[in-house]
Amino acid sequence: MLRVIACGVCRTDLHIVEGDLPAILPRLIPGHQIVGEVTEGATAERPVGMRVGVSWMGGVDGDCWFCRHGMENLCDTPIFTGYTVNGGYAEFALVRADFTYPLPAGLDDVHAAPLLCAGIIGFRSLRVAGIEHGERVGLFGFGSSASLAIAILQSWKCEVYVVTRGESHRKAAAALGATWVGNEDDKPPVELDRAVTFAPSGKVVVSALASLRKGGVVAINAIHLDQMPAFDYDKLLWGERQIRSVANMTRDDAREFLKIAAELKIRPRVKSFALADADKALLAVKQESQDGSAVIVI
Repeated sequence: MLRVIACGVCRTDLHIVEGDLPAILPRLIPGHQIVGEVTEGATAERPVGMRVGVSWMGGVDGDCWFCRHGMENLCDTPIFTGYTVNGGYAEFALVRADFTYPLPAGLDDVHAAPLLCAGIIGFRSLRVAGIEHGERVGLFGFGSSASLAIAILQSWKCEVYVVTRGESHRKAAAALGATWVGNEDDKPPVELDRAVTFAPSGKVVVSALASLRKGGVVAINAIHLDQMPAFDYDKLLWGERQIRSVANMTRDDAREFLKIAAELKIRPRVKSFALADADKALLAVKQESQDGSAVIVI
């Protein structure tokens, strides 16, 4: 049992609340970016009073083919925090101890919360895209996840090209040191080695694909995507270009990203709401997904 100190609000919460993802439970407490303090059910590794984080992946069966082959993010019977079980928009949350993460002392509660999904899944997206140091990388959409991933790419000496529709997103990308920034109809001035799409739009995926060199990879960072438009195979996919989806995350992703975040001193820009105003926080996320890159925390 955790006493919830802070819980980030994610676009996936919007997909759940608005019905883009099918309902699993008749009534649900959302929230899957939890910073909490252990109060009951302590273990030797998680004593009472320890501050830990909880993410979207709240548990796996450990026995299916995927778990046995090191792909627990694709588990056949997963637990999703704030979706298949109750989450963190609450005073207390019940979680699996083996899916909690001790938080580095340098990460304060409010700024740690958004790292637990937006940060981790952004980091996994970089892995799925196969990004190597010094490559040219496109980020299509520049919300909270992309704004956290850019710091890692810069530490890897990558050139970062950002395509996004919101003016405030473009300003944020420029302020964070993107190599080049364009609007949704612009094409990066160079061929990209890799690209990650963050907007839940099939059209954006095709735009990213059109910006790749031969052999390049597009990773789609979205749990829900609208319809993919038809595209010209000969011009856009031929040449061993690849489209890959990003599905959930593993505990290794979480542990490695949190270590990197502490080392790089990654601090998301946040807006805070009281728990009683969780509905207002969700509305703010909906607006921010269009106009800004702040992460909302209750």
